[in-house]
Amino acid sequence: MRISARYRLLSRTASALVLAGLGASAAQAAGVIKIGEINSYKNQPAFLEPYKRGMELAVDEVNRAGGVNGKKLELITRDDNANPGDTVRVAEELIAREKVDVLAGGFLSNTGMALTDFAKQRKFFYLATEPLTDKMVWSNGNAYTFRLRPSTYMQVSMLVEEALKLKKKRWALVYPNYEYGQSSVATFKAQMKAAQPDVEFVTEQATVLGKVDAGSVVQALADSKPDAIFNVLFATDLTKFVREGNTRGLFKERAVVSVLSGEPEYLDTLKDETPNGWIVTGYPVHSLKTPEHKAFFDAYQAKYKDYPRQGSVVGYAGIKSLAEGIKKAGSTDTDALIKAFEGLQLMSPFGPITWRAQDHQSTMGAYVGKLKNVGGKGELVDYVYRDGKDYLPSDEEVRKMRPQP
Repeated sequence: MRISARYRLLSRTASALVLAGLGASAAQAAGVIKIGEINSYKNQPAFLEPYKRGMELAVDEVNRAGGVNGKKLELITRDDNANPGDTVRVAEELIAREKVDVLAGGFLSNTGMALTDFAKQRKFFYLATEPLTDKMVWSNGNAYTFRLRPSTYMQVSMLVEEALKLKKKRWALVYPNYEYGQSSVATFKAQMKAAQPDVEFVTEQATVLGKVDAGSVVQALADSKPDAIFNVLFATDLTKFVREGNTRGLFKERAVVSVLSGEPEYLDTLKDETPNGWIVTGYPVHSLKTPEHKAFFDAYQAKYKDYPRQGSVVGYAGIKSLAEGIKKAGSTDTDALIKAFEGLQLMSPFGPITWRAQDHQSTMGAYVGKLKNVGGKGELVDYVYRDGKDYLPSDEEVRKMRPQP
């Protein structure tokens, strides 16, 4: 009897301690807002390492200022292996095991689309920071998905303005053969043809993402004898393409218009191989002196002893957007967040942005300029900021493209 009584006493004590621990854990969890972020960190480190730093800087700033609605932000990151199937598996794990309040991230368009569909099926809020596919907010758009960066349509439209000024007739096209590349080229061809009916597209080189055969591609482009080239390659594919093109003289006295090629993460790799005169979208990190950018630049450099890249701006603005949206909503309730984000306004390192209600696309813009090799390093020069709001379809056009509730 004594053993039994003692056992019951110990059991009750243990139970009380467990309940107390659970209570403490619940109280601690109640003071945290968890952001589940999924990305291709191993596959695209040049962009995503600075991107993660940008996110962490924003989380630090928000938490030092008291958090959001009295709660601290907690960032939980996962790698998606650049694979849509793994992306969905990781998203499930973040929700079920980590109990995240919102999802964010995505780099490649195919993984971003996997998260877009997942958000719709699970009725869970997803902020797409980087994927550029137009489908995300238009043909496959849904109530639960919002996208930060200017899309392929927006950035290509900015470049078409410059391409038309060249008055070139024969264009060659080179792009990665997946959603981002395909939609970029489709937009370029449609807009060029509409504005310059006599334009010709003399060759299209669609390459396997991350596995460009630069020699064959450059030779095929040269054989087509184009007046100008529209390039959509990025990351290691871009480096190989530029190196081979420089070696074979492809770019000599030939205009090149190129998406993303003015971003520091890619110019860092190109170094003294950076071609002069390419018309690009990018980020003039060292010469941009606006107050909002200087504040961001100084904070980033103080924390990391390094300068930010395009990814840093995207990661930072993504977290700041979530913080402002959650603050406006007063909670992380999905329906409240959707309502709060529709029309949400905030300041980014590139200036003010608005999250559009009609398609959940932000009005973040991009810098358009020219590449210049300055002392063995690529710089974006002669640039101008193109506000995203000026390169988005009208409400009527959106209603035709986007599924209506």
